[in-house]
Amino acid sequence: MRPTRPNSAARGGRGAHRRTSPVLAALGLTAALALTATACGPGGDDKADSKPTASATAGDDGLQIPDDIKDRLKKHGIDPDKWKNGEWKNWDKSKWLREAKDFVNPIIQDLWDPDRMRKAEKPPQKPVPNDISGDKGVTDPTPAPVKAKAQKAPYHQSLPELGKLFFDGPQGSMVCSATVVKDPAHPGKSNMVWTAGHCVHAGAKGGWYRNIAFVPSYNNDDMSLAQLRKATRQQIAPYGVFWADWAQTSQQWIQGGGPTGGQGAPYDFAVLHVTPEKGKGNKSLEETVGTALPVDFNAPAVPKIASMTANGYPAAPPYDGQKLYQCKDKPGRLSLDASTPTMYRLGCTMTGGSSGGGWIAAGADGKPALVSNTSIGPVTAGWLAGPRLGPEAKGVYDSVSNKYAGR
Repeated sequence: MRPTRPNSAARGGRGAHRRTSPVLAALGLTAALALTATACGPGGDDKADSKPTASATAGDDGLQIPDDIKDRLKKHGIDPDKWKNGEWKNWDKSKWLREAKDFVNPIIQDLWDPDRMRKAEKPPQKPVPNDISGDKGVTDPTPAPVKAKAQKAPYHQSLPELGKLFFDGPQGSMVCSATVVKDPAHPGKSNMVWTAGHCVHAGAKGGWYRNIAFVPSYNNDDMSLAQLRKATRQQIAPYGVFWADWAQTSQQWIQGGGPTGGQGAPYDFAVLHVTPEKGKGNKSLEETVGTALPVDFNAPAVPKIASMTANGYPAAPPYDGQKLYQCKDKPGRLSLDASTPTMYRLGCTMTGGSSGGGWIAAGADGKPALVSNTSIGPVTAGWLAGPRLGPEAKGVYDSVSNKYAGR
């Protein structure tokens, strides 16, 4: 299924269904630097008489961007001042960074203001046909639709790890869903977020999405659309806005992912490392929300799983992207091709925007764990499919954890 317009890209991993900072570290900084700027208008649109300034900081210590790093940014066609003043809207192929090593996501402060977050409703992916198997692999009968259940407010009480992902693509602002996951290198202090590959990278014919930001417990109090129009940023994002300073997805997604999943669907997953938009000392994302889910890369085979829950913020009709929903069902198998991993499939009426949302089941130790994420689903919104997380997914996860292990 599709998120409401998203991005993804990275190395080694598996993916499955689509729905719907210090970024300079991605360029080799030993310290995590965040490129910050000021957005000067609603939705981040700059006004002609505005003259925001840019600075490089690591938290609140005022660390400046070294000249060699500035030069490397410029080699990617990114001038810090021009970028924050609107150059990020240039989606010319030569400007759309594609390779795993090229990810950059400079923080533009207040770009994701309440109005822009509320209006971002486009998932990045297109729905798929109801019957997409036609393979020689293993596919179970299409599951009966399971009506998505609206979560009770405050969301943080029942699903504190869940949140909404915002990003920009050539067609405008988009949305997906995402989950806070544990970081082996920083027990109890994770800054890692799990989502779908198509929520960070456009796949075979595109590159990395821009302005990727995670909002845990988005609209925590379950406000109506009318109430959200008058809500403050604190009310909409009570735990803050966290920008991705690094993103990684599977090479299979980068090479084979498409608008409806394509050959990259079984590898449609991504891991982000995030940093708070506005300095909050040394407090991690996990400490901020109070928890993080472990990831199970060796979940039981389908016949042994009693149930899974898919979670997300569906944005395509009949939903509006502002509220958190959940589907619970016994998973089946979906094989797109005998040569690629079999995906999980659940009956669920969630639509685009729920893409990337975590699928939770009992892990090997019997405790709740993330075992997949929403990747694809049909326009009829009767089912969702997600990748089965194996060695490729673990490779992406470990790579992000190791990248920040000494920081």
